Amino acid sequence: MTDAPASFELVPGAAASPVILHVPHSSRAVPAGVRPGIVLSDAELERELDHMTDAHTAEIAGAAAALAGRTPWRFVNRTSRLVVDPERFPDEREEMAAVGMGAVYTRTSHREVLREDGTDPGPLIERYFRPYARAMTEAVADRLAATGRAVVLDVHSYPSEPLPYELHGGGPRPPVCLGTDGFHTPPALLAAAREAFAPCGETGLDSPFAGTYVPLDFYGRRAEVGALMVEIRRDTYMTEPGGPAGPGLPRLAAALAALVDAVSG
Repeated sequence: MTDAPASFELVPGAAASPVILHVPHSSRAVPAGVRPGIVLSDAELERELDHMTDAHTAEIAGAAAALAGRTPWRFVNRTSRLVVDPERFPDEREEMAAVGMGAVYTRTSHREVLREDGTDPGPLIERYFRPYARAMTEAVADRLAATGRAVVLDVHSYPSEPLPYELHGGGPRPPVCLGTDGFHTPPALLAAAREAFAPCGETGLDSPFAGTYVPLDFYGRRAEVGALMVEIRRDTYMTEPGGPAGPGLPRLAAALAALVDAVSG
């Protein structure tokens, strides 16, 4: 694990595409300057990365972008969510802070110590979280300016069996979970996703994970920003935990490409 050349990357798509494929949890990279604050041994850290990384989701998004009729934009986190989680609130609004998983995690997937109690999250928030949030806000603003709308498709994966950190792990765990927002997920977007992912098995709604990511400058304010979270159950495309991708990956990439095409306009 070495310092990544950049903590995130915006991969340009077609000028007329409103779609941004957002991939926040695909990386295993922990920069050298961050590693000393994590109390796990190297072997323990590798296992935690196995559990918490949405493995191969950047590959799924990249393959979907290549297949789509109009190439979507891609915003990809190049550092691990164990550095900062760009999809968490950095304050008291974040419910996952109750299990030590706010924007800067202090507990592992199994509720063990990841960082010492009393760790100041401020430096990591300033170095990694705020630049990421600004860049994602700018990416959405750019799509609005160019096309009059933006569609953020959040690409995630989740384990077939609940991990101890999950607050809502007791519900259904379908092959594809679609996370929605009452303001930013219009019925047409949800219907398009259900149709696109039908070849991949059952699609469920907001279980085991709910909601979707919208930069706060637009959240609840700009209906032209559509958003949907796509949570793919890992056993449908890879060996768990943290293993190689399998034959399910191309099928999922094709389904994601079909969704991109359906909402590209």
